Amino acid sequence: MKKIAISACLLGQKCRYDASDNQNDTLLALLKDVELISFCPEDHAFGTPRPTMDLIRTKEGDKAISNQTAKDLSLPVEHYATMFFDTHPDIDILIGKDRSPSCGVCSARLYDEEKNLLSSTEAGLMVKEAQKRAIHCVDAEDFRGL
Repeated sequence: MKKIAISACLLGQKCRYDASDNQNDTLLALLKDVELISFCPEDHAFGTPRPTMDLIRTKEGDKAISNQTAKDLSLPVEHYATMFFDTHPDIDILIGKDRSPSCGVCSARLYDEEKNLLSSTEAGLMVKEAQKRAIHCVDAEDFRGL
């Protein structure tokens, strides 16, 4: 049986920054015969609700920066991603929430330090770890089935 890591908000968990979800019943119907393993690095690291963050290109690389405090929030997200994939080494596919700075696969927005949009086709921090491990990743809005 395929094992699919999926953003928890897509399963209906109220773990978005504003304590809402992105439940996707159409997607869930396509996935009814696979093992789903939910993840949410932001909820794990910062709780819910929480301030939003954006991916910002800095001299040190792309970072998740809090929109409220301007603090770098990258490390807790990256640590969670490492722990998650070390705990689940047999993931076949990751389905991320599009446009998320953590879980977006090819739709996360990247800004410069003055908040000018550089790209809207980036991978979020959790997805970058999955890609390093050669896990096939897809945004929820682009998932077409197994």
